[in-house]
Amino acid sequence: MVASDVDPLSPDLDRKIKETEPSRQCGFSMLMKGNEMSETTRFVDTVHGKLAYRITGADGGVPILLTSRFRGTLDDWDPAFIDALAGNRTVITFDSAGIGRSGGEAPTSIEGMADVAAAFVNALAIRQIDLLGWSLGGLVAQTVALNHRDIVRRLIVAGSSPGGITDGPQQHPRVPEVMSHASNDEDDFLFMFFPETETARAAGRDYIKRLGAMSGRGPAVTEASFRNQMKAFMTWKGVRERLPELTIPVLVANGQHDAMIPAYRSYVLAQEVLDGKLVLYPDAGHAFLFQYFKKFATEVDDFLS
Repeated sequence: MVASDVDPLSPDLDRKIKETEPSRQCGFSMLMKGNEMSETTRFVDTVHGKLAYRITGADGGVPILLTSRFRGTLDDWDPAFIDALAGNRTVITFDSAGIGRSGGEAPTSIEGMADVAAAFVNALAIRQIDLLGWSLGGLVAQTVALNHRDIVRRLIVAGSSPGGITDGPQQHPRVPEVMSHASNDEDDFLFMFFPETETARAAGRDYIKRLGAMSGRGPAVTEASFRNQMKAFMTWKGVRERLPELTIPVLVANGQHDAMIPAYRSYVLAQEVLDGKLVLYPDAGHAFLFQYFKKFATEVDDFLS
């Protein structure tokens, strides 16, 4: 959700409201196991605290870094999507400061979250990344690409918005109430992430089952971090006016029936960057990337190649 797109709903939200040795890692090449990268959770020291991360896939080339959704952690990325994405490249996921297994304090601004992501890349001694941001992570990814442009080669924005869009379709009126729940159950996730069709809801339940099959889940996002994240996107002014500054290739994707961030906002984003491509997936919503994980991973691979 993007507060700068839905100002009339912001007051509703405001009211409702160590698997491995944590030694300092200087780079990701040390995690190699033959031709594959280790999926073990690791930690790296940054100026924002000790951050947890995982590296998956083949070694070599420009790695792709993923920035996650509101209240999302390392363990909320669909393992099927990660596996599909990691077929030809190195995939890095991480918990930002104050989230999940990571130390530090969750920033109260999108710019602060972008600074954490950039510091994380620097701590791993990676010169350049491809960057994929989903939902709240899409706001962060756009800001990283604008404020730390030297480290981003190509940008992928999934189920997100540049902010500053008040026209067009609006988010479903139930979204603020569901987002404010102390914890979200299966019905909440299905409502927010998948359209109300038999095929989409079946895909949603499959996604939830895949997450449930994962062992050793880390801590959920705390109430304090939840509130900091909420403050960050409620006070975000957006980057729409700065989109022409993005001279790198940008892939924008969404489901046609996103209840949280309408696909129209993906269209605007793709139109207003200099080198944008838009892909919309039918019978899909906010979590289209987990419903069409093979097709979207292929799209990403083609775009990055």
